[in-house]
Parts: sequence; C-alpha cells; structure tokens
Amino acid sequence: MATHTYEITVIGGGPVGMFAAFYAGLHAADVALVESLSDLGGQTGNLYPAKVLYDIGGFPGISGQQLVEQLQKQVTHFKPTIKTATTVTAINRLDDGTYQLDTTQEPILTKTVIIATGGGAFTPRRLAVDYDPALDDKNVFYFVRDLATFDGDTVAIAGGGDSAIDWALAIAPRAKQVNLIHRRDQFRALESSVAELKASPVQLHTPFLIESVQAAGHQIDITLKQVRGEAKRQLRVDKLLVNYGFMSENKQLRSWGVDLDRNAIKVASTMVTSRQGIYAIGDVASYPGKLKLIASGFGEAPIAVNEALSFLYPERRQALHSSQLYH
Repeated sequence: MATHTYEITVIGGGPVGMFAAFYAGLHAADVALVESLSDLGGQTGNLYPAKVLYDIGGFPGISGQQLVEQLQKQVTHFKPTIKTATTVTAINRLDDGTYQLDTTQEPILTKTVIIATGGGAFTPRRLAVDYDPALDDKNVFYFVRDLATFDGDTVAIAGGGDSAIDWALAIAPRAKQVNLIHRRDQFRALESSVAELKASPVQLHTPFLIESVQAAGHQIDITLKQVRGEAKRQLRVDKLLVNYGFMSENKQLRSWGVDLDRNAIKVASTMVTSRQGIYAIGDVASYPGKLKLIASGFGEAPIAVNEALSFLYPERRQALHSSQLYH
C-alpha cells in the first residue's frame, strides 16, 4: 500500500511531461513522474530520435534524441520521483479528496494529477500493398533511429507531410539518391521545408502511389502508379522509408473518468479537465485552436502546474517569472 502522498503526479514521460515535472520542481512541489515505457522520452525519444526538430524555442534545430537528453538532465535537477514501466489503469478520488492512481506496479497517492500522455500508443500506418514481411527493417522501414542506416544507399521515401520531407532533406546528403513519392502534387508541410525540398537533389514522384514492392536480390523493386492516370514508373532502391503517419490509441483515458473529445481530453483555458484537481497538457489535451506541437505543450505545462498549486494552496501567490524561481 502507498503511504506517501505527492502534491503533483505527472502521467507521461515525454518532453511535455518531463518539462511539467521540472517546472513543478521550480515551485518546490513534491512531484512524481510516471511513464508506461521503460525509458523517458515518449514519442520523440522512441519514434523520432534522429528527426531534427525546428520548432523548439532557442534551438535552430535539435534532434529528438538531443532534446530528450537535455530534458532528462533538466527534470532530474529537483530530484522528482520517477517511475518507469508503470501504466496508470485508474484514477480514483478518495474520501479525503486525494487521488489514488491504480497502476501496473504499486498504487500512487497524489493530491493533483497532470496528464501528459500525448497521443497514447502509436503504430505506424503501413503500406497498403502486400509484400514480404521479411523485408521489414532490412529494406522497408517505418522508423528512423539512426541516419547512418541510409548512408550511400538509393532510398525511396513515401509520404508528403512534414516528417517525409524532413527525412528526405536529412538523408539526401548521406545517400546516393533519394526519391520522394507522394500521391499529390502539393505537400502538407512547412512552406520553408517545401521550398528547400524543391531546391534539393531529391527526385520527386508526384502524383504517384506505390502499387507493389518486390525483393530484387539485396534491393527492392517498387512499382508506382499515377493517381487518376495510367502511367507507371519503376524504381530499384536499397531501402524504402514509409511515412504515412501513425495511428494512436488512448484506451486508458476512458477509465480515468474525464470528459473526452475523441482520443483527447477536453480542458479549459487553465488546462483543468472535467475532474477537479486533474489537468491535461500536450497532445492529449483538446481545446479550441489547439496546436499539437511540443512548443504548445511546453507553454501549457506552467499553466497546469500553477493552477494545480493554486488549487492546493489558494492563499499562496505563485511566482510568475522563471528568474524568481531557479537558483
């Protein structure tokens, strides 16, 4: 049985959750940080460690792995309790107003909760064509953990969003040749990235879809079919990187008793949910005008922490400037 009661428990050890735990430490709060995976980092650290992020304030560009490493250093400064490989299964309010978090490990007692679970469990959207599954992680990839995987290779990238274009630009200087395949002539990405792409040596194949993928010795043959046309193209490449996005699942939210907006949690401008003392930030939070960016989550974290502490200690005035906090 749990005997210690934390002031704030943050559920989710991705970038936003880590920053929330650190910011709570700035206010000298007694904090626990709970992560279902065995390591902190969330989607950024586990799915996109090699991806360069361009929308983090103060960094012209920083990889997912570098950002997670910096956040890990930051979050440990005030020595919060960190519980990894721990999944929260239920959030129950006790008679004294505190919450008991039932988990796959021991229960956790806490006065307030900040949910920062992102989009939940992620699985990649796979190719819509049948191919030999033995090609996965050999010739066909859905994740990039190390850019060196593509050094000197002829590479095809499928997709037309930010991630596909970012990978194309990152891999192009290292690869022999990069081909980008997209079903539309227009790309769904930052204008600056699209302009850089069009000025790069990346070969564009639009509007085309992948019709088949076949092994060809140590390489693979990809057949492309024109969208709304009959034209076809053949590509022989060493590796295919599929960037069709991810499907997310936040099943556990339904057992936490908060009002939902599909797979996200409805919050007010103070980040409070439908349950008093429970807040949500980052990609899991939903409100009008929401932008699912790490930068947005970093801004929401201080709001939730300050509101949680104001809820616990209404007589206490929270410091508004970081210069008043960090010593």
